[in-house]
Amino acid sequence: MRIHHLNLGSMREINPLDGGPAARAVCHALLIETPASGLVLVEAGLGMDDVTRPAELLEHEWTELVEPVLAPAETAVRQIAALGHDPADVRHIVLTHLDVDHSGGLPDFPGAQVHVMEAELKAALAQAPNRRYRPGHWAHEPRWVTYPGTGTQWLGVEGVRPLTGLPEEFLLVPLEGHTEGHAGVAVRDGDRWLLHAGDAYFYHGELSEDPQSHPLFDIVQLDSQVDAERRVSSQERLRSLVRDHGVSVISAHDPWELADYPR
Repeated sequence: MRIHHLNLGSMREINPLDGGPAARAVCHALLIETPASGLVLVEAGLGMDDVTRPAELLEHEWTELVEPVLAPAETAVRQIAALGHDPADVRHIVLTHLDVDHSGGLPDFPGAQVHVMEAELKAALAQAPNRRYRPGHWAHEPRWVTYPGTGTQWLGVEGVRPLTGLPEEFLLVPLEGHTEGHAGVAVRDGDRWLLHAGDAYFYHGELSEDPQSHPLFDIVQLDSQVDAERRVSSQERLRSLVRDHGVSVISAHDPWELADYPR
């Protein structure tokens, strides 16, 4: 397999806590070329409808808060084509959750199966439309593949699920707290695991043994959490995976983490 790291939507500029250069927050996604399952997209970012018709698709308060750049060239459909692939070859999209900046690209891939936790889809359908969930992102009636909150154990984490139609190198890992059905997406890359943790944390300093959050990211993180205790527990789980098992963990929005990975 070959893994590409993409930014599917730049947002407001932030300063790191170490005094380095400022950078725009990102929508860090993975595009994975598989031998038998076509292209797999982990996170859908902001889509073409979002960037061309933001007033219709996005909630005004959300755009004021995160200041999305809304560049067509940053959408998944455009970047996949720029890499020389046919976007129609995206057969699977795996989402950590259905927040606006993670699901906006779904309409650009109407033929893809969309994998998500059952609790997440239930919450989104019940609560939309609001700042978090935008029904225009699934008005095309995606081919949902949902998963219950039960499963097997993986590196000490309970409730982990293999993904239907995908090889054993893909797993859905419960990381609750940010949303009702939030999950990470684990991908085995050779002899190591890469875990896309979605919004389970926002700043790389949160995974250190002496955790340090970012005050600007915390505005979003604390305002949007549905369960503070479960969110904190999920972060502790991530620290254990890094410390005890050497898992490479990435956040959806930390631009300095994205810069560490090749496109």
